[in-house]
Amino acid sequence: MSCSRELSGAAPSPSQTLVAALLRGALTALVKPAFNPRRGVVFQRRWLSAAARVALPARGVPRRRAHFAGVPVEMVGDGRAGCVLYLHGGGYLSGSPATHRALTTHLARRSDTTVVVADYRRAPEHPCPAALDDALAVYRRLLDNDHAPGRLALAGDSAGGGLALALLQRINNEGLPAPASAILISPWLDLSLRQTPAWVPGEAMLNLHWLEKAAEAYASGQRDQAGASPLFGDCDNLPPLLIQSGGDEILRGDSERLADALAGTRTRARYQLYPDRWHVFQLHAGVLADADHAIDEMRDFLNHHWQA
Repeated sequence: MSCSRELSGAAPSPSQTLVAALLRGALTALVKPAFNPRRGVVFQRRWLSAAARVALPARGVPRRRAHFAGVPVEMVGDGRAGCVLYLHGGGYLSGSPATHRALTTHLARRSDTTVVVADYRRAPEHPCPAALDDALAVYRRLLDNDHAPGRLALAGDSAGGGLALALLQRINNEGLPAPASAILISPWLDLSLRQTPAWVPGEAMLNLHWLEKAAEAYASGQRDQAGASPLFGDCDNLPPLLIQSGGDEILRGDSERLADALAGTRTRARYQLYPDRWHVFQLHAGVLADADHAIDEMRDFLNHHWQA
């Protein structure tokens, strides 16, 4: 099989062009400082948490805290279609269920699912494979709690997208039942960064120097091994994948290389490129039409692959 490639997005309009310009400017002013390699990890976490408060979670979506196999999680929504294990981004250094509610609440509402957001351990306090171990522990507990694999899916953005792919590979390696599908949003798949460009026109947040620091803090000598960089792992015979990337992001190449790697494997996949959009633009659901469109695509993808 191969990975289909699509240019995607909502129909452009003058009002959305203005909204996109304002959001891009806000990201550069409010979020980009969190990804400064000269700043300490504590500063980065606090800044990102504060900046995330300007995003708009979907109203009326219930949330509650729980622990699965000792890992804190946030349960978002109470949907009936299925359950999505979500792994947030933040370069393995920062991010939390709280910073990603604008995405997870809209995903839960639009797809009629329960989204379980794992608050996995972060580097540098807990380097690789701590995050992967936590993600696997939550997945095992979902299986133990009688969640049918055919009604389970994985999703993640940025570092969480890479973590989701690494988790799929680990599930295969350990012979566990695979989920019905997985969604990778602007995934960070190669922590070696050997093919990551130093600069991309339009990149609103990330930079290569910060990525280098984050990769070293999380993976150190394991940066080119599959547990940290699943692009180097076995991508054959995985559940169906939906990959989404923005056209204006430094990590776009990781998604395109994954699409290339899937050619000739038994994995069914779709790669959707959203021109003129930034890293994890889906966080602007409810404001940006392309974000709403992308989450609707996730909903349709999940619905297509749920199993009876």
